[in-house]
Amino acid sequence: MKYEKNYFFALDLPTDIKEEERYLKANDRNFNTKFHYVNNRIKTSKYNIFTFLPINLFEQFQRIANAYFLFLLVLQFIPQISSLSWYTTVVPLMLVLLITAVKDAIDDYHRYRSDNQVNNREVMILKDGQLQRGKWMHVEVGDVIRMENNHFVTADMLLLSSSEPYGLTYIETAELDGETNLKVKQALTVTSDMGENTQALASFDGEVRCEAPNNRLDKFKGTLTYKENKYPLDNEKILLRGCTLRNTEWCYGLVIFAGQDSKLMQNSGLSAFKRTNIDRLMNILVLWIFGFLIVMCTVLAIGNSIWESQKGYYFQVYLPWDVDTPNASFSGFLMFWSYVIILNTVVPISLYVSIEVIRLGSSFYIDWDSKMYYPKKDTPALARTTTLTEELGQIQYIFSDKTGTLTQNIMIFNKCTINGKMLRLSQAPDKVCAKCSMKKWMAMRVTVNLNLYATRFFRTATGILVGSQPSTYRFVKAVTLPICTRSYCFILLSHDEVSTVPQKTEKVDFSFNPMADPKFVFYDHSLLEAVKIGDPEVHEFFRLLSLCHTVMPEEKQKGTLIYQAQSPDEGALVTAARNFGFVFLSRTPETITLVEMGKTVVYELLSILDFDNVRKRMSVVVRHPDGNLYLYCKGADTIVFERLSASSQQLKDITTTHLDEFAGDGLRTLALAYKELNKVYFTNWQERYQEASTSLENREELLSELYEEIEKDLTLLGATAVEDKLQDGVPQTIETLSKANIKIWVLTGDKQETAVNIGYACNMLNEDMKNIFIIDGNNSEEVRVELRKASAIMRKEDQTEISIKQLKKPTFIPEENVDGEYGLVISGDLLAYALEDMEIDFLETACLCKTVICCRVTPLQKAQVIELVKKYKKAITLAIGDGANDVSMIKAAHIGVGISGEEGTQAVLSSDFSFAQFRYLQRLLLVHGRWSYLRMCRFLSYFFYKNFAFTFVHFWYGFFCGFSAQTVYDEWFITLYNLMYTSLPVLAMSLFDQDVNDRWSMAYPQLYEPGQFNRYFNKLVFVKCVIHGVYSSLVLFFIPYGALFEAVRDDGETVSDYQSFALIAQTCLLVAVTLQIALDTSFWTAINHFFIWGSLAVYFAITFTMYSNGMYLMFPTSFPFIGTARNALNQPHVWLTIFLSAVMCVLPIVIVRYLSTELRPTSIDKLQLKIRKIKTLPPKPVVRRLKRPSVRRSAYAFAHQQGFGALITSGKNMRIRNINYKPSKTVV
Repeated sequence: MKYEKNYFFALDLPTDIKEEERYLKANDRNFNTKFHYVNNRIKTSKYNIFTFLPINLFEQFQRIANAYFLFLLVLQFIPQISSLSWYTTVVPLMLVLLITAVKDAIDDYHRYRSDNQVNNREVMILKDGQLQRGKWMHVEVGDVIRMENNHFVTADMLLLSSSEPYGLTYIETAELDGETNLKVKQALTVTSDMGENTQALASFDGEVRCEAPNNRLDKFKGTLTYKENKYPLDNEKILLRGCTLRNTEWCYGLVIFAGQDSKLMQNSGLSAFKRTNIDRLMNILVLWIFGFLIVMCTVLAIGNSIWESQKGYYFQVYLPWDVDTPNASFSGFLMFWSYVIILNTVVPISLYVSIEVIRLGSSFYIDWDSKMYYPKKDTPALARTTTLTEELGQIQYIFSDKTGTLTQNIMIFNKCTINGKMLRLSQAPDKVCAKCSMKKWMAMRVTVNLNLYATRFFRTATGILVGSQPSTYRFVKAVTLPICTRSYCFILLSHDEVSTVPQKTEKVDFSFNPMADPKFVFYDHSLLEAVKIGDPEVHEFFRLLSLCHTVMPEEKQKGTLIYQAQSPDEGALVTAARNFGFVFLSRTPETITLVEMGKTVVYELLSILDFDNVRKRMSVVVRHPDGNLYLYCKGADTIVFERLSASSQQLKDITTTHLDEFAGDGLRTLALAYKELNKVYFTNWQERYQEASTSLENREELLSELYEEIEKDLTLLGATAVEDKLQDGVPQTIETLSKANIKIWVLTGDKQETAVNIGYACNMLNEDMKNIFIIDGNNSEEVRVELRKASAIMRKEDQTEISIKQLKKPTFIPEENVDGEYGLVISGDLLAYALEDMEIDFLETACLCKTVICCRVTPLQKAQVIELVKKYKKAITLAIGDGANDVSMIKAAHIGVGISGEEGTQAVLSSDFSFAQFRYLQRLLLVHGRWSYLRMCRFLSYFFYKNFAFTFVHFWYGFFCGFSAQTVYDEWFITLYNLMYTSLPVLAMSLFDQDVNDRWSMAYPQLYEPGQFNRYFNKLVFVKCVIHGVYSSLVLFFIPYGALFEAVRDDGETVSDYQSFALIAQTCLLVAVTLQIALDTSFWTAINHFFIWGSLAVYFAITFTMYSNGMYLMFPTSFPFIGTARNALNQPHVWLTIFLSAVMCVLPIVIVRYLSTELRPTSIDKLQLKIRKIKTLPPKPVVRRLKRPSVRRSAYAFAHQQGFGALITSGKNMRIRNINYKPSKTVV
């Protein structure tokens, strides 16, 4: 293509036009600048120095309460209606806005720093014919850059050349799709020939036309025009940002998409302003309160108009109207706004200050929790945001990544079965006391009280009795149970209290093999003995493992052999064979060299029958040094067993039993088999294979028939069991969270077999499930039918009349209960159909299942699934992951949790909370989340109650003061009520209160359920608080009013004046709300006692001080209540009034709580009763391996990519490598 034919592309284009096609020219920044393509700088922070203030204020004023206080502030600047100074509102409002702004600024600054860290990574950029060191953020579209081994790919780019033959490049895509197996990319021949010739690369002026930036990780379409020739471009020639270069010394690439246009960033999603469910409820309640306030003010304003027209008009000599008040109606209008200001304490600004303090304290508890600290990586738990803590107690759905989140990205050769004999990594475990971690236990026949949760033994003259006070317990049953016999730990061990650890068996000594991998560990010595004595089946077993694979050996250091495995499973199997004396040394396109028990043996590689997702097996045909031909095959047991000869039937039955046990342990299995081939037959087969491989029609079908033909009548050798090592405690965590009514969905980029296998290993899927639906339709209509059929089965509906009509979209999908447990598995390409036009079908079916696994999903699809649940289920969601491919779902969920794992820190930097291990999630939710939610709900209930009780006294007083907007309390009491007298007690309760301790919270995950259904604070609870507050205000106003009406002191002086009434009313109020918070407190600490009773003491100290003669003499206008305290509070009937008012306020609550506990006890009521009875802690949770019953299920899972076999036989990925090992003898 000539430049002048495309000159119109070089015109400046408006930046707001959506890009439909990308057009760029290599090494020509001036040309590419015309299109205003973004550079490689990324930005995940929300603000900059100029936009912070307006955007942050806009976000904060989305809280209706903040807007409400701003409105009150405006009113207070109007002198005709303001009875309070403007600074009483502006100071607390500014304080709330400032605290929140500082917190948001700090959170965003951390994101800004992480952006800078990425943007300032170094890269070699080709400029002016030379490689120059630059930063990632300076890379632009059209630049040619150089990358080196183990470096992250800088931007989405076209691969030009590499250090490997034929322009091959190996990459790891863990941060994109969660897979750790290597993938291969190959450059065009026309560009790979340039190698690392900087002059040729600098003069490269190819033009690329391709698709516009998008989020499809598996698709790319474009063309390269170079020297008037066009070359097609596809995904196999593109390196995506976020990939890691592996086993490739260097490569060059042409940047196509940079920065925010890269596919990784297109999948990351936007940073959203997250608000909790409590915040959203508070917005609604503030509107209710505002409406309620308008009603109250309207009533009082009408009362003022009536009073002024009937009474006040005739007393203007004594109570003159303002100049600006022409009539009674206008006076009522002004009084309306005056009462709006006076009664605004129903929602005081201090409420939001207190909420932020409580959330901050809860986040500190998470940061300081030593039980969520991971010492191996020196990683503590971290609350990266302080605004979402109480929502941790309301989670209903958890969306988890697999690789690096549930697993450790480590494959271990765990067990195997060879010729009917099972061999394992470790021998039988020992029982260990969970309390003292000692193995001093024995079986003992004892008599126990079965009603006790935990028991302790004591020796007496009559034998062993149960309990700390033996005489108080009845003997119920004699049983034989394990007993810890350690002197101070002599306790009965329940099954949950007996953990298992491997016996201290000596590791297998591989010192006989100088090429053994020192990291490999095995304990079963019988396997090595079988190898050493020359057991033919064992030798053939390991020979197969060392021949049938696509691993490439490399010697990075002299004498150190490193395997570069395209699949981590293959790496584990080849390493196992290596340690047991069958060392894979090197390979060429025609040969494979092994070191068998110290002797070098060269096998001629005749054919590789490659793995694919349909075949689920791989075979190689090799010629032994003796000239015999053998086919070695490994694959899924269900596939291999179908191809066995009749002579293997008995061994097949035994191996099947072993495979069932492997599947029960959650291991990934492969069956191994072989056969000796007839030379004449194989020569004929090879000729037909060559014809089929070059056929232009039906090539795949012809090859498949030939594979089926040769891979039959196999002889079974055994099977391998590889552990995709889970993180510690993952199955137990998932089991515990499931008991808390939390549904867990796995969203992973891995293959279906791998994801399903992990589902079984984690106990998310199990053989007890009634059905596991695997959606495998070929088009949207088939997917819709399968989803509706699955839904009909679970609902026990008629399956014969399944309609394919599109359902009407509801606004909410309620929870449904089905009989039994079900699972659902769906892949990403089919999920795309489900998310487009059948999202209701998918969601309804998925929500009926206990477990949902979505495999092969893109990062954007992860976010879309979460948004779907949020939209139609109205449920609180949590997403947890450890890679950049998880960022979008972490941002989409209500709560995002990042794991400090093996896939970088991008997920942690985008998360709300982070820690190092998945198992800490149960403590984060069941302890910190539940406590935070409980404390926040109790805080809100008490806060609304005390302020309604406080405010409504003003309302009743209005009927006795001519509706004149006069305050019933002393102004200093009004100022200090929420600031000092009642703030610290409620904060103490909100920071330290707990209904049960952390051990009980973990032992009874069912206690988590109330938060999921908003039972502790909702609209009904709010209405109850209002009713309680109104009732208390009636008591607090009319009992003192009646008691002081025409009352006199002991000396005959009256105490029925306004100031005495105000003092007694406010004292009654403070004593009543103090008793109420004492009733609400479940967990008493010294701080609670100090704050609650200390606040009362502070009130009386301040009151007597402010009402003293000295304060009046110094500030006569500010402290007019001279002598009121000492004159009123020394009268017995005043204290009787205070006592009576306080008792009348709390008595209904005491009665209601008692009756509800007795008649309708909740789960927490029952547990607290149980705790009081047994007076002991529950046992510490023990991490034990969950064992499933041995039900026939293939545990096949193999992370392998098709095409490596052809690549090896072509020799395109071969480089000459000298392995520095001299065997004693070479056999060819």
